[in-house]
Amino acid sequence: MSIRSEKNSAYSVVVYCASSALIRSVYTEAAARLGELLALNGITCINGAGKQGLMGALNDAVLRHGGWVKGIIPRFMAEAGWGHDHLSEIIVTETIHKRKSLMASSSDAVVALPGGVGTLEELAEIITWKQLGLYNHPIIILNIDHYYDPLLSFFDSMMEERFMRSDYREMWRVASTPEEVIPMLLNFPDWNPSYTKYSQKEL
Repeated sequence: MSIRSEKNSAYSVVVYCASSALIRSVYTEAAARLGELLALNGITCINGAGKQGLMGALNDAVLRHGGWVKGIIPRFMAEAGWGHDHLSEIIVTETIHKRKSLMASSSDAVVALPGGVGTLEELAEIITWKQLGLYNHPIIILNIDHYYDPLLSFFDSMMEERFMRSDYREMWRVASTPEEVIPMLLNFPDWNPSYTKYSQKEL
């Protein structure tokens, strides 16, 4: 079943992921498989336009399988040659902050593959925006090879210590394989606005 026909004609998912080329193949293979599944389901892939690491593997796979990739990259990264040369669409922003805002506002969902500090920062920010009512779309953490187990345990500790409400577990879902992502997108529960601290206009 195509999520594009299920929801609308331009369903887009922003994927946060590593650009490091020094990571284990289990992560690269998962990124490539996710890219394949996005393409086969008619889902536009939005990411940071990189050509290396998981981002490169993701982008290459989407394109190889006939999908559409929208890359959003800040000018300083583009000028440094970090961008992928063959994406379907490339948008250059003046700042990294504008890049992140545009990635979120262009998307109908977020998927976080494994990554470093940059990926962690993006994931934490989008969860915060959802908590504040600024982003009310699905967030899926793709926990390949248990990579995110420590982070998920830390979230549990936040809730146990009452820095975060236990209801906030409903803001995200955790997938173990790329194959779980599409069904999760199709069946993701609506976020209950009564959980939100401050209700703002959605991005």
